[in-house]
Amino acid sequence: MGEHNKLGEHNKPKPSRGVSAVVVPLLGLIAVIVGVVVAWNNQSTDFGWFAYAPLSETVFIGNGAAMVSQGTQLGLAVTVLGLLVLAFWAGLAVGRRRHQNR
Repeated sequence: MGEHNKLGEHNKPKPSRGVSAVVVPLLGLIAVIVGVVVAWNNQSTDFGWFAYAPLSETVFIGNGAAMVSQGTQLGLAVTVLGLLVLAFWAGLAVGRRRHQNR
């Protein structure tokens, strides 16, 4: 029997969220920021190409081609991973809140 419990009363200790309540969203936010910075700094990709079409007598210009560097891809992947961590943490927090209100 606990110190403040009456006879027949058993209070369950609340599970502590501990460090994970602060560390998980902080790591997710850091991952998002790092990913955005890496993707932003690796935007330009220098490349060159040409097309040889001797019979058409026209110049081929490739418009609308999007080339993404590996650094930008890595930055976007880290950003998405950070957003997934934040979404998972938010869902977990909402689920805990709903469970406590029952």
